[in-house]
Amino acid sequence: MRIRVVSSREEIFTLNPNERIVHLAFRPSNKDIFGLIETCPKVEVIQLPKSYMRTVSRSIEMFLQMQRIQLLEGDVWGHRKDINEYFTISSSVIEKIKVMKAEGKDAEEIEKKVSRESKLNPAMVGYILSKETAV
Repeated sequence: MRIRVVSSREEIFTLNPNERIVHLAFRPSNKDIFGLIETCPKVEVIQLPKSYMRTVSRSIEMFLQMQRIQLLEGDVWGHRKDINEYFTISSSVIEKIKVMKAEGKDAEEIEKKVSRESKLNPAMVGYILSKETAV
């Protein structure tokens, strides 16, 4: 699973329209988020760092809910944009989530344990968990 890391507002309009998970590494305005949704109509998750989450307007949060787009808080730890524009969630992390789900562990326990081991935000682990159970 790959997360597209976007460092600037100018980069939004150069994105692949098939992007599903996008991490915005800058403080987005309402216009930036509308531009992202227009450029990438298949987007399912927009991830923002904790400090930027507090600045997102309530109207944008409601708009994203209506579009069924999740707004998650989180970081892409140790990612260098100059090397790769995608942050990759390793298959071992996804496999661990599947195994724990098969063992009958509850979602909260899975989120807590996997996020601690992989440095992924619990909300992102929850998203992966929901996608893997849907498949």
